[in-house]
Amino acid sequence: MALPRREHARTRRAFGQNFLADPSAVRRLVAVAGIGPGDLVYEVGAGRGVLTGELARHTRRLVAYEVDPQVAAELPRLPGVTVRVADFLRAAPPDRPFGVVGNIPYALTSAVVDWCLRAEHLTAATLLTQLEYARKRTGDYGRWTRLTVGTWPVVSWTLAGRIPRSAFRPVPRVDGGILRLERRPVALVEPAALQAYQRFVELGFTGLGGSLHSSLARRYGTRRVTAAFRAARLPAEVPVGPVWPEQWLTLFRLLDAPRR
Repeated sequence: MALPRREHARTRRAFGQNFLADPSAVRRLVAVAGIGPGDLVYEVGAGRGVLTGELARHTRRLVAYEVDPQVAAELPRLPGVTVRVADFLRAAPPDRPFGVVGNIPYALTSAVVDWCLRAEHLTAATLLTQLEYARKRTGDYGRWTRLTVGTWPVVSWTLAGRIPRSAFRPVPRVDGGILRLERRPVALVEPAALQAYQRFVELGFTGLGGSLHSSLARRYGTRRVTAAFRAARLPAEVPVGPVWPEQWLTLFRLLDAPRR
């Protein structure tokens, strides 16, 4: 038996789902995605289809995921759009280049981002998230997270815009942020060295010794780490958060590469 509409609304709120209601915000999100007519695009959580309709104007190959059967049944049937009544997070990524666009439930942000990072053929993801999440992942607070730093050689993270809370229904408590993930055409680290780089980042984020310098010195020695910090223009006492991804790459090349 179908759930009443009020029950569906309550369920969406439980997952932090707020629908985009401002057409200009929808157009802005799609413009950031920069998709072309032949691009394969997966939409996360089609909802009422407002974003779906705008995406369909730009590509003839759109796959719209909506887990709620009743909501999916109300989506308009548009040329070039395949509606899948399924959980996006359980979907197998396609074996060819594709992009992801979506106004995603805030409670599922980390899971959706992880899915995108694991998708081998993903070219870019344009995700409307909680503004704080987008700012945190893109270094907008002046600090960088381990996830961003660890994936930086293969994926760029960009805060591509801010969407006011008034653009959503129901109106959330915070603004949204457009998070743009783009897979680099050429990785900044050789593929064979990528796992070593990620282990290097994990070591740096352990906090052993109270600073990044101290954590790295436990493996590479104080003298070498001090010289590498000087080359990266980093003070020895700097905490791990403010270190830019490019500085991490410099430290890795100076410290770990010669060991292999």
